Amino acid sequence: MAQGAGRTAAQVVAVAALAAAVTVFLAVAAVRHGFFDLQVYYGALTYWARDGGEIYDFLRPNTQYGFTYPPFAALLMLPMAYLPWGVVIAVSVTATVLASAVVIWWLLDPVARRAGWTRWFTLAVALCLAAAYEPMRETVNFGQVNMLLLFLVAADLLRLLPAGSRWAGVGIGLATAIKLTPGIFIVYLLVTGRWRAAATAVGSAAAATLVAAALFPDASREFWTAALWNTDRVGELAFVSNQSLRGVVARLDPEHPSTLAWLVLVLATLVGWGWRCRAARAAGDEAAGLALTGAVMCLVSPVTWVHHLVWLLPGLILLVDHGTAAPARSRRRRVLLAAALIGYALLCSRIVWAWEKDFTGVDGFLGSNTYVWISLALLLGLPIRGGATPTGGGRGAVDRPDGSAGSVVEPGGVAQFAQDDRVEPAVPRHRVGRLFAVR
Repeated sequence: MAQGAGRTAAQVVAVAALAAAVTVFLAVAAVRHGFFDLQVYYGALTYWARDGGEIYDFLRPNTQYGFTYPPFAALLMLPMAYLPWGVVIAVSVTATVLASAVVIWWLLDPVARRAGWTRWFTLAVALCLAAAYEPMRETVNFGQVNMLLLFLVAADLLRLLPAGSRWAGVGIGLATAIKLTPGIFIVYLLVTGRWRAAATAVGSAAAATLVAAALFPDASREFWTAALWNTDRVGELAFVSNQSLRGVVARLDPEHPSTLAWLVLVLATLVGWGWRCRAARAAGDEAAGLALTGAVMCLVSPVTWVHHLVWLLPGLILLVDHGTAAPARSRRRRVLLAAALIGYALLCSRIVWAWEKDFTGVDGFLGSNTYVWISLALLLGLPIRGGATPTGGGRGAVDRPDGSAGSVVEPGGVAQFAQDDRVEPAVPRHRVGRLFAVR
């Protein structure tokens, strides 16, 4: 009893110290955006619902930014127009924090159970680290909806789909109706042969869109015929915050970015993504499917601002998952945990902004696109876990539930990870694990 109380006290102190350190880091490193995007939503909805204007005609004063989401998003956000600004901020931050906590817990709970970590402590540490993650802090500070969309998609892929629920696909459909880019998860369902879930997603997106069209026909007509195609409303493609393949190409020649080069890169990326997603499906690894599709969405979208990179969180967490499942002192464990640490550190660092004014030269090309390289690394190198080994050609290493190295076949027979040259039958508990552990 005394030992358990002492461990709990140590964990409370550790969380408090980490929270204080993150608070200091945010005070020094975080940029304040004053809920800029939330102000755009608030102004547009107020102009539309209370001032009698057209929502897609609104531009935030002295800017080119207006409401860019489909009418169904406007329908869901409509109550915002009748709330005080302070309440709108509180609702936005609370919803983001709660959605983040749930998604992170869905991904981390299996790790905590396998490793014997105290579950509340694991979540508390993860949330502190997430607060320092640049895309997350940008999402909160801009008042963006990224984590709410990730929650809807994760609910489908991590909960409903594995359970065989007839509702699987609804979350993806609603996310697509709110913001078009999550529609790539419908393609993921099709590529991996989940026809019923894909049909449910398409039906949900269509139903939500038609409801909005019936309620707001003028706004719907304006969005689908004009506002959707007005690229000036989203910002400059070459801006360093655009961490997509389109941004990479635009920064090579901001005045005349090559559309052909971008399309070739997108096609090659989608081919690689489809190949890896089919491997994840064959292995029954829905979490990998979520992470891989989140990464490819960031890569192929014409505009992926830094705050959109919250979609890389599942991939980083899965690197930790696979790393802790690998045999102790193995090369595999060291590589995976180092990759997770380096990726996370870079995505906290604001490193791309060092080239905000000048992204020319080799250093500019490499540095200004750092987050793109991380997305590509996750897409190509994220391990895939499976309870059974599919039949086929080549082998790629995965982690079995007991932590030993196993294998999964990738379509095409190209190895993703070589099986570790030393497999230990048991994973000794690391010293740090004592602070996490439940005994």
